[in-house]
Amino acid sequence: MEETVRSDFPELNKEVKIIWNSIAEWWNDKIGDGNDFQNILIEPATERLLELKQGDYVLDIACGAGRFARRMAAAGAEVLAIDQSERFIEIARERKGQSDEKIRYKVCDATDREALIALGKRKFDAAVCTMALMDMACIEPLISALPHLLKRKRHFVFSILHPAFNSGKTRRFAEEYIENGKVISNCGVMTMDYLKSFSYLGIGIKGQPVPQYYFHRPLGLLFNTFFKYGFKLDGIEEPALPVELSEKAESNVSWHCLNWIPPVLVARMRLID
Repeated sequence: MEETVRSDFPELNKEVKIIWNSIAEWWNDKIGDGNDFQNILIEPATERLLELKQGDYVLDIACGAGRFARRMAAAGAEVLAIDQSERFIEIARERKGQSDEKIRYKVCDATDREALIALGKRKFDAAVCTMALMDMACIEPLISALPHLLKRKRHFVFSILHPAFNSGKTRRFAEEYIENGKVISNCGVMTMDYLKSFSYLGIGIKGQPVPQYYFHRPLGLLFNTFFKYGFKLDGIEEPALPVELSEKAESNVSWHCLNWIPPVLVARMRLID
């Protein structure tokens, strides 16, 4: 595990690409049709912050198998969906949705600034990146390219694992103790080394055949990188799973039990000019 205060880890770019191509098909088989995180936490919050209008042209960055691209197209958007994984783009084209004619898929590396800018200057009404920034070894090329891609005063919405509560150095715990003659059960999250940035190997889904790289960046580092390139933060959500789903918990430290701690963060960054 590497521990420094920096936003980018270019030495891991190549390995990250190899890993995602190798697990794209398995990943799609497991969550291509959604799970509670996508259905309840990530996608509704992202849609609220995107505020899409009929006919908006949206850049979907790191689109994976195209699930959210299809959702946006069904809502009336025109979508250019990109991913650095050739296999993910192949799968996205194979999957069918009700508004496929509104989506164009393209292999494009979001860590390649020039390749991004070549997609079209000041062309997009919005851009979105769903649960992928924390998977990218380098984010500054993307963030610096977005002002060239978005129309004036338009926005970029991203979702990530919450850096304060869900990273390679957080630990979920459960405890039981007696207070005033009663047995109390409690669960929570312990955070360590939050202000460091670091890479680590982890799994997104139990049983994943090959671990993937994650990149922890504290919120100050993340947002200041956006501010550096002319963005302001003008919308944020920190959703948690509702209490009524706690019966689905696999254990007493499952996110289904941690109903007052957000596992993900969704933010809207808007261009000032």
